[in-house]
Amino acid sequence: MPSRPDQILISKLELSTRIGATETERSQPQRLLASLVLEPSVGFSELRDRFARTVDYDAVAQAVKAHASAGERTLIETLAEELAALLLRRFALNAVEIELRKFFLPDAEFTGVRLRRER
Repeated sequence: MPSRPDQILISKLELSTRIGATETERSQPQRLLASLVLEPSVGFSELRDRFARTVDYDAVAQAVKAHASAGERTLIETLAEELAALLLRRFALNAVEIELRKFFLPDAEFTGVRLRRER
């Protein structure tokens, strides 16, 4: 049975973005939560305790937050796709999973999307 790839997790990272189907919804930044599963190109056993060989998860978090705060979007699906492409382009990752949670419907805990993209 193949082993599962090593993963770096970032759970419930707070984002602020203008997103929504209507201009009213996009008029003010909204709080989203992003959870990321990062599969680095280099396995943990190969890191040899060297920071330069791993994925800097603070840099990942800052890149995600900066991208989300720039511009506005109609669809949360669009933001998820943009973030996946950004992370695969800028960091040494084989794959990324992204879950975005939005708090818009009054009778639901959250709405959201989840995707996985590979290099």
